Amino acid sequence: MENKVSPMKNKKKIWEGKTKRNELARKKGRMGNSQSPPPNPRFNSASRAFTPKELEDLKSLFNSLAARSQTNGQYVSSSVFQVYFGLKGPLGERMFDLATQGRKDDKLTFEDLVITKGTYVKGPNDEIEEFIYRLLDVTADEILTRSDLDSVLVNMFNHVFQLKGSQPESSSHCYMVYTFLNAATFSKDHEGRDKSMSFEDFKSWCTLVPSVKKFLSNLLVPPDPGRPGSKVPKLQYSENIDSSILLLRDEYAWHIGGALSHEELEEWKLLYHSSLNGLSFNTFLGNISNGDEPTVLIIKDREGYIFGGFASQPWERHGDFYGDMKTFLFQLYPKASIFRPTGANSNLQWCAVNFSSETIPNGIGFGGRINHFGMFLSASFDQGHTFSCTTFNSPCLSKTAKICPEVIECWGVVRKGLEQETADVVKGTVLERFKEDRHMLNLVGIANASE
Repeated sequence: MENKVSPMKNKKKIWEGKTKRNELARKKGRMGNSQSPPPNPRFNSASRAFTPKELEDLKSLFNSLAARSQTNGQYVSSSVFQVYFGLKGPLGERMFDLATQGRKDDKLTFEDLVITKGTYVKGPNDEIEEFIYRLLDVTADEILTRSDLDSVLVNMFNHVFQLKGSQPESSSHCYMVYTFLNAATFSKDHEGRDKSMSFEDFKSWCTLVPSVKKFLSNLLVPPDPGRPGSKVPKLQYSENIDSSILLLRDEYAWHIGGALSHEELEEWKLLYHSSLNGLSFNTFLGNISNGDEPTVLIIKDREGYIFGGFASQPWERHGDFYGDMKTFLFQLYPKASIFRPTGANSNLQWCAVNFSSETIPNGIGFGGRINHFGMFLSASFDQGHTFSCTTFNSPCLSKTAKICPEVIECWGVVRKGLEQETADVVKGTVLERFKEDRHMLNLVGIANASE
């Protein structure tokens, strides 16, 4: 008798056959996937920070550097990476180590480049700061010491001033490294070791030395003198002036320039020097009165301290504080620090001339309050004072609150793209510059006596 298969049993066999085939296909798929690397979530996340054109440009850059590395386009070597970005010494080695995730294989892949750029260039500020903090740890022992900072600062000065075309003497390096390190705090304890710089210490240090942060934030940009953090203002002064008498040197200008825009770093012109022009308030005002460019005022006192202020507004007669939030105070020696406005008050700049009231002290100053300035020079130009002030969150800038000036120097900041009123403008008298004085004298009919 012929055996018949019921329709239900036949459907069951067909279903079981399909199930077995699907299971085999899934297993085969899993085996295939196990042989290829899983997608890198960090790469995928970093890629989203770039436009398609930017990723295409990054790929072209990678291919070019890989070709120079002679690796059949697979990876970029440490030497080629450091040469292209102008990174030498411990700073370059540490950057490559971080970019390659510490693999120590001398192989920078395209994924490495995208992840590093995505974090260091495109990331939020806290991620960028954390990356730079790790970058400074050139010994890669997760402890940021004074020795690490010393190595980085020497490396930095070599790079900046080689680009400028003038190599500072080794003594200048030591001098500047010393002043920058003096601004740093090392508060993190380690058993059996010196204290190190914590992440909070690092962030505080960056606010005091913005030139350092600006430089370290732009290392993955092809090097040239215009790279952010590498630009040094050109210091202009008469050829017959002995440069050894000047307080402002290239390294100091680079430090002060860390708080300024790129356009304000083109050229600085010497307007006044007490050794050349005498300790005279009227001469000072006369020399700086032509034009409205910002000025850099620097003082060296008898204690050997060097400090000053950046005045964003012209020095003009006022009976009260004036200025804007671009004004700041700074220290150059024995500590290098910049103190920007906190917003606590608007007591930024002070310039009082020929006032007879005791409540309006004649002279120039920055911050604080009347008779308790952040920095003040009296109209006699032979004394002044400096107190801690909330305007800039600045300390006393010298050894003591009393300032006894030894040298006073003032430079005009020539803004790029702005025409300067020089030979075509006849320099007026102090009375012509200070219009309020002139108006008052006109009222009594003696204004022309000064002409």
